Amino acid sequence: MFYEPSDGHGLPHDPFKALVSPRPIGWISTVGKDGAVNLAPYSFFNALSGKPPLVWFSSEGQKDSATFADETREFVANIVGRDLAERMNRSSVNAPRGVNEFGYAGLTPAPSRLIVPPRVAEAPAALECKVTEIFRPKGLDGQETGAIVVIGEVVGVHIDEAYLTAGLFDVVKAGNVSRLGYMDYSTIDAVFSMRRPRWED
Repeated sequence: MFYEPSDGHGLPHDPFKALVSPRPIGWISTVGKDGAVNLAPYSFFNALSGKPPLVWFSSEGQKDSATFADETREFVANIVGRDLAERMNRSSVNAPRGVNEFGYAGLTPAPSRLIVPPRVAEAPAALECKVTEIFRPKGLDGQETGAIVVIGEVVGVHIDEAYLTAGLFDVVKAGNVSRLGYMDYSTIDAVFSMRRPRWED
């Protein structure tokens, strides 16, 4: 089959995110200028440079992660291990501002070394980042999309040594979780499904 996105796909569900997969999950922790803490997972996340080490995440709309990263110019990209998948999913709830997702998801905030936002203590690894730029990408029509792209330079790296094998970060042991399409997620050796929780439930 062939389709043009502007005309629709004719399938039961949009296949775009399933086609562009797996996508690593950036579990982004931020702090607002008022001290409020936010934690949320983003599947539009990846590395884009090694020298200097740069990572980015994209927020579909003005959510707290992008807002707080803009206010304080810092964020942590926590790596999601398989044993944290359910708690990561819990932190994606559409909670009202002021709800601390660390507590809601049963996670421990740990202090970062070089920036203010806390990291997830239980995460197999975490990247402390300072924002280098934030922008809204444009479509072919030249109009800004609703997405907000946040790019940060990695200034500090935390690795739980339990996930080092012969000096290498062991992604199988850590069980790095990535996003597929629809309700599906994957690790190196498995595919599983989770539905995003709703605050109203």
